[in-house]
Amino acid sequence: MTASSARKLFGTDGIRAIEGQAPLDPTTIYSAGLALAHTLRRAGVPTDRSSSVGWKTVPQPKVLLGRDTRESGPWIAATLAAGLREAGAQVESAGIVTTPAVAFLARTHGFHAGVVISASHNPWQDNGIKLFGADGFKLPDAVELAMEGEIVHHASQVEISDAQRFPAIEDNRALQADYIQFLIESVPGLSLSGLKLVADCANGAAAAIAPELFRRLDREGRDNLTLLHIAPDGRNINANCGALHPEHVASEVKARGADLGVTFDGDADRCMLAGPQGNVINGDAILLIAARDLQTRGMLTGNLVVATTMSNMGLEAALKRSGIRMVRAPVGDRYVLEEMQKLNAALGGEQSGHILFPHLATTGDGLLTALVVLDLVARTGKSLDELTADLKVFPQVIVNVKVREKKPLSTIPTVATAIRAAEEELKDTGRVVIRYSGTEALARVMIEAESEEPMRRHAEAIAAAIRTELGARE
Repeated sequence: MTASSARKLFGTDGIRAIEGQAPLDPTTIYSAGLALAHTLRRAGVPTDRSSSVGWKTVPQPKVLLGRDTRESGPWIAATLAAGLREAGAQVESAGIVTTPAVAFLARTHGFHAGVVISASHNPWQDNGIKLFGADGFKLPDAVELAMEGEIVHHASQVEISDAQRFPAIEDNRALQADYIQFLIESVPGLSLSGLKLVADCANGAAAAIAPELFRRLDREGRDNLTLLHIAPDGRNINANCGALHPEHVASEVKARGADLGVTFDGDADRCMLAGPQGNVINGDAILLIAARDLQTRGMLTGNLVVATTMSNMGLEAALKRSGIRMVRAPVGDRYVLEEMQKLNAALGGEQSGHILFPHLATTGDGLLTALVVLDLVARTGKSLDELTADLKVFPQVIVNVKVREKKPLSTIPTVATAIRAAEEELKDTGRVVIRYSGTEALARVMIEAESEEPMRRHAEAIAAAIRTELGARE
């Protein structure tokens, strides 16, 4: 990668690309290590975001690495670690752990930054680099933006042609154990012995954590747990399993007569559920039952919940019946968190299953979300189906269009006309949300309406207009 080929490296969730290709080629990864270490030494790290003086420089920063189960994870970790060490940083690896595990460990174990090597829900060919500060929060956009120029500069000065040239980094298994202990202590008294549970680990990072976690929570040894997709081979992460395919765990729950099911994505920062009748319980439904529980216990500050533009109108209506206000943020858990901090909200999340409990953790955590819901079910004696019975979901369709560039849609007459036609017809009976993915070359067309026919008609019309004007060539 040269300076002339520079483009925006960081999306809404770090750097993400096909492994081995820019910006996830060896040269850029090594340069990212150099830039992160230099940033920590020069500009400092956030230690208290509630304070304007909560920043300090670090002469020899300590950086924690964690990764999911993709086959490219080890060489990316080794290359990144080499760049970090070259620039004076100390590096430690937690091995295969979840994204929220790195956030927790960075905050509680004296690291100045945490790096997750993962592409979350993407297929195995992709990978990525996510950055966390010493406080356990994702690094601010401004810090990542400042790093971009330095990464490009270093990449123009060095050339790393062999992805395997650096020695593998040794993993500290004790860190994984510390994270499991944190999860158990976050929901004191929870026992899974009275629940028949199915868990889908997506052949991802949860496969390294969930078996031990759930074994320890089976306090009476009844062995009522079925674990799915816990045999990662480097290429089967997210493959027809996990949170992107919650119908699988839902069917297993019904077939096995289980009480509920939980399913995670590749890096386990999101969670989807299934009820005893095989109903999929998405992030909207989780927000509803968690909000009502926190309200009952006097913990729902301001009686409000932060969701996103993708959350269903049915959630808003159900929350309103309980006297709870819903505020919408842009899609992306970092934007949900920003809005939560602004409003001092106790709960927020996304339809996709990223749920934020700031009194427990600094980032969305699929395993933690699962434990919170399991505890709620155990305490109330009610099934997930009972707890979500009054959530009447508006019909919603999402059409993903592969694009070759992300041009402002308002500047394309045919697309703008199609969007305007949908908005005018639906008015108060639906919503139209068109946006680009922050992590993939996709335009997402989401329409929600009381009536399914106009919803699908307008979604296809808008998608067709985008496809004609911006569609990627296969």
